[in-house]
Amino acid sequence: MLVKPTTIPGCFEIQPKIFRDDRGMFVKTMQQDAFSQFGLECNFVEQFYTVSRPRVIRGLHLQLPPHAHAKLVYCIAGSAVDTVLDLRVGSPTFRHHYMLELSAEKGNMIYIPQGLAHGFCTPETTATMVYCVTSAHAPQDDAGLLWNSAGIGWPLTDPILSERDRNLPPLDAFRSPFHFDRVLA
Repeated sequence: MLVKPTTIPGCFEIQPKIFRDDRGMFVKTMQQDAFSQFGLECNFVEQFYTVSRPRVIRGLHLQLPPHAHAKLVYCIAGSAVDTVLDLRVGSPTFRHHYMLELSAEKGNMIYIPQGLAHGFCTPETTATMVYCVTSAHAPQDDAGLLWNSAGIGWPLTDPILSERDRNLPPLDAFRSPFHFDRVLA
């Protein structure tokens, strides 16, 4: 696996080795030794996926302490523009975002540490996104931010949103419980 730092400390794009032949492709999405070399938490306790039609934005979502979690996200069908937003007070990239395309064809993934909000959009294709998380979903600590309140240059201006996502608070109303840890980032 190739583990590449993004512009957000502690957030990595991961490019696993892809084995292709006449049948298709084989991709190993998690390897504990590779993750451990970079200090990435990989004790995933839940895994789920979403299927999103074209023109959808999901996010920006996160879980608050004490149920905050790291995520490993990747696309197994189609492609999506994935985004993270740093909400860790004291981080050199506090309130900055990072975008990348995740696609089934590239097989790339993003590792998202605690304290980052996450979202993605499907500008033109349906996408199936897989999430592996290090803590169980806790509805009482589920949080999010309004998709268009953080200065993110989404490739959509009139997306399809869930009722929940339409009514999330803006970034300016969010008081972050997260603090940047220079040792781990």
